[in-house]
Amino acid sequence: MARARTTFDPFNALAEPKRRALLEALVVKELTVNQIVEIMKWSQPMVSKHLSVLKQVGLVSERKEGRYRIYKVNAAQLKPIQKWVIQFEQYWSNSLDHLEVYLNEVQSKEVKDG
Repeated sequence: MARARTTFDPFNALAEPKRRALLEALVVKELTVNQIVEIMKWSQPMVSKHLSVLKQVGLVSERKEGRYRIYKVNAAQLKPIQKWVIQFEQYWSNSLDHLEVYLNEVQSKEVKDG
């Protein structure tokens, strides 16, 4: 069952570190399987397996050029993930603001005590 969910859900597909690394490589430029094998230092079956999952969830697409298949990221399909992550931006911003206030208080206290 877990495998079936992964093939339909970009969040689950990207939970696998190797697929995130593969997606990061494809963000830079379109690549063939052989180029990915060379860059990632993975076996061809491993690359194909992870590409298959990313294609099934729509994060990667392929096109044929002669006898080669060239893969690229479908950035638009990352939008739901971006929308989900953005909701935490306010939390991170507030946390960093609180940290800055705390550090300023500590620094002021050290100057007074020093």
